[in-house]
Amino acid sequence: MFVLIAGGGRTGATLARTLAAEGHEVRLIEHRPDVLSHIHRELPTEIIYEGNATDPRTLELAGVARADVLVASMAQDAETLSTCFIARERFNVRRTIATIDNPRNAWLFGEHFHVDVAVNQADILSGLIEQQMSLGDMMTLLKLRHGSYSLVSEKLPPHAVAVGQALQDLPLPRTSVICAILRKGDVVIPRGNVVFEAEDEVLALADEGSVRELADLFGPPSA
Repeated sequence: MFVLIAGGGRTGATLARTLAAEGHEVRLIEHRPDVLSHIHRELPTEIIYEGNATDPRTLELAGVARADVLVASMAQDAETLSTCFIARERFNVRRTIATIDNPRNAWLFGEHFHVDVAVNQADILSGLIEQQMSLGDMMTLLKLRHGSYSLVSEKLPPHAVAVGQALQDLPLPRTSVICAILRKGDVVIPRGNVVFEAEDEVLALADEGSVRELADLFGPPSA
């Protein structure tokens, strides 16, 4: 996969380094002399393209026309939006991802400026806080790419509803599956006759509604 990154700040440089280490083709566009001086010490020279990503000619020379993904993470939201717009309108780039610098500008990051995915740190943090407050100790390990399902984990406290009960006797939500039980360093296959013990770590696949029901079974009892 060829990823073109516009903006060599901390986010752009870290992303470039990570993707390159995973074997992807990466090119990072940056024009600020102080930032260039820094990233030239962190990244291979062939990854870096010196120029302003808001200039169509720069995007063209950097290879935007064949990019699978354009990631715009620039110093100003206006620059980020302009880059996404030009990349889609002029070069028909396949997919655009943009980071939001000022949360007040989040409403601009959509189809009008050809932003396919907007990364808003304020929304991410508020979502994590809300999830933590609503699910207690249950942790979301992975959001599936398609659909509303997640892989979640819960370590059973001594007084959880499920402790001492067999899997087959629990009123599990229909839209959930118990994938594994981790017990004292071993993996227990979740068959119907398995009885849950305190300190078991349960891994489950569930949709959003089921996650809350699982938290009631495997988490600490409500006060």
